[in-house]
Amino acid sequence: MKDVIRQGRLSGERTQDIESFLSSMEADRFIAEPDLLVDMAHLLMLARQNIVPQEIASTLMKPLLTMFQEGVPDDAFDEQYEDIHAGIESGLTRKAGPEAGGRLHIGRSRNDEVATCIRIKTRNEVFEQLHAIIRLRRVLMNRARECTDTIMPGFTHLQHAQPTTLAHHLLAYEQAFGRDFSRLYDSLSRVNLSPLGAAAFASTGYPIDRKMTADMLGFDGLVLNTMDAVAGRDTAAEVLAADTLLLTTLSRFCEELVIWSSAFVKFVDLNEIYCSTSSIMPQKKNPDVAEILRSRAGSLLGEFVSAITITKGLPMSYNRDLQDLNPHLWRGITGIRRDIDLLAGMIRTARFDTDRMSEEAGKGFSTATELADQLVRQYDLPFRTAHHIVGHAVREGEMTIRTLDDAAVEVTGSSLTSRGLTQKIIDKALEPATGVAIRSAVGGPAPAAIKDAIKMREQVLSDDEAALLQRETTVEESIAGLIREAKRIADL
Repeated sequence: MKDVIRQGRLSGERTQDIESFLSSMEADRFIAEPDLLVDMAHLLMLARQNIVPQEIASTLMKPLLTMFQEGVPDDAFDEQYEDIHAGIESGLTRKAGPEAGGRLHIGRSRNDEVATCIRIKTRNEVFEQLHAIIRLRRVLMNRARECTDTIMPGFTHLQHAQPTTLAHHLLAYEQAFGRDFSRLYDSLSRVNLSPLGAAAFASTGYPIDRKMTADMLGFDGLVLNTMDAVAGRDTAAEVLAADTLLLTTLSRFCEELVIWSSAFVKFVDLNEIYCSTSSIMPQKKNPDVAEILRSRAGSLLGEFVSAITITKGLPMSYNRDLQDLNPHLWRGITGIRRDIDLLAGMIRTARFDTDRMSEEAGKGFSTATELADQLVRQYDLPFRTAHHIVGHAVREGEMTIRTLDDAAVEVTGSSLTSRGLTQKIIDKALEPATGVAIRSAVGGPAPAAIKDAIKMREQVLSDDEAALLQRETTVEESIAGLIREAKRIADL
C-alpha cells in the first residue's frame, strides 16, 4: 500500500536511492513500541474529547492493541514508508478502512509524535542505566567492605605516592558513579515532559487535552511552548553528555583493571570469562572486555558531538536534519546498561592479590609524607622544613637516622637525634599501615573512616534506589492504566 501521507500532495515514483535516503526506518525500530503507546493515548483523548466517535475509536484501537501485544508487523518497516509512523498508519488504514484510519492523525503531526516517542524511549533507557549503576555501586561497596584493611599503594602521575587501602580506592569509584547516577536521574526532570499536542509546531484548533495524554504516557508534565516541543533536542544531547561522563568514569576504572592485571603489576586476576586469548600465542590471557569498555567512552563522545553539531545551526522549529540525530542517540545510549553490568561482573568476580598490593605499598618512598608529618608532630617543625629534610634523605636514597639527621643539620642547622629522633621512630613512621591508620579524617583511608564511609554511602545508595523505584513505578502504573483503558474502549 502506498504511503498514506505522501499520496495527497505529491506525485511521482521515487527511486530506491531517494527512498532509502529519506527513510528513518532503521532508527525507528527503537521507537516502534513507544509509537503505539502514543497512538493509543492520542486516540483515547480524541474519543474522550468527542473529536472522534466512540465506534471509530474502538475500530482503530483493536489493531493498535494487537500490534502492541504481538509486535509491529514487518511490512510496517518497509522503506516505501518514510518512517514507522507512516507504516503503522498505513497498516491501520488497510485494516480499518480509510474512514476510520484517516482519523487517527487528527490534532497531531509527525513532529510532535516523533518528539514524544523519542522521550519515551530515552526515559526507558535512562531507567535501565540507573538500575545498572545501582547494581555496580552495590558491587563496589560489597568489595570495599571485604578489604577495609587491605593496604595498597596509591598513585599520582602513575607513580607510588602514598599508601591507601583497596576499599578506599573502590569507594572513590563508587562515589564517582554516584555523581553519574545523579546527573542521569536529574535529566529525567527535563526528559520526562510531553511534547504531544504541539502538532507541527503551532498546536491545533481541535479541543485536545494535552494533560490527559501526558498523564496516560507517564510524563511529569508538558513541554509548554509548542514550537520548542517539536524543535528541542537538548534533552537527547543532555542524556548523551551524561552518559559520556558515565562511560568516562567506567573507562578510567577499566584502564586500571588493564594495568593491574598486567604481569608488571599483578594486583588483580580477572575472571577468564572476561578475557580472551591470542590466535597465535597460546599463553596469552588478555583483558579484552576491559579494553573494549575503555574504548566505549570515545565512541559515545563521537555520538554526542555528532548530535550536538546537527542541532547547533537549526532555526526554529522542526527541520528534517533532526531525523539524522536519532541514530546517534540510539547508538549512544542503548548499550550503556550492558557496559555497566559488564564492569560490575568483572569487579564482582575479580581476585585481588592483597599480598602483592601490600608488598608494593611502601615502595618508591611512598611513606615519606607520613615521616615528614611525624617530624612536624613530634618536633614542632614547620611542614615545609620537614618536607625539605625528608626530601634530602630521599635524594640520598635511604631513610636512615644518619641521612635524616644530616639533612636536618643541612636544612635547619641543628640535629634531630639530639631531640630524640631514633631509627625506631623512623621505621614506625615508614610502615604503610601507620600512615593509613592515622589518616582517619572523614573520607580518608583508615579502616574506621572507611567503615563510616560505607555506612554513609549505603544510605545514599538506598535513597537513590528508592527515588528511582518510585519514579519508575509511577510511569509503569500510568502505562498500565493506558492499556486497560485501551482494552475497555476496544471491548477486549
